[in-house]
Amino acid sequence: QVKLVESGGGLVQPGGSLRLSCAVSGTIFRSATMGWYRQAPGKQREMVAGITSGDSTNYRYSVKGRFTITRDNAKNTVNLQMNSLKPEDTAVYYCNAYYNYQDYWGQGTQVTVSS
Repeated sequence: QVKLVESGGGLVQPGGSLRLSCAVSGTIFRSATMGWYRQAPGKQREMVAGITSGDSTNYRYSVKGRFTITRDNAKNTVNLQMNSLKPEDTAVYYCNAYYNYQDYWGQGTQVTVSS
């Protein structure tokens, strides 16, 4: 059974930083493409950053240069370092694993950027 558990959300001032982590149980992690998505109130869920099993990364244009996604195959975790946060980054952030044509999701963690 695959389970994803996010941590690290919270309230931060504009310009601040947060680090999100996602722990993945099960045997799929090393072969899965991992990603972070977010959903703001009244908006559709959108991809923020992704990393393949081969460590290729891609980012949403609005977060390039501010966010960094990494994975640790020894610990079955994927992280999202978020710097220079803006109020428009406020959303629930979800961890995603894509493996064998299936999507797996975490429960989400709230990130609020406000003064």
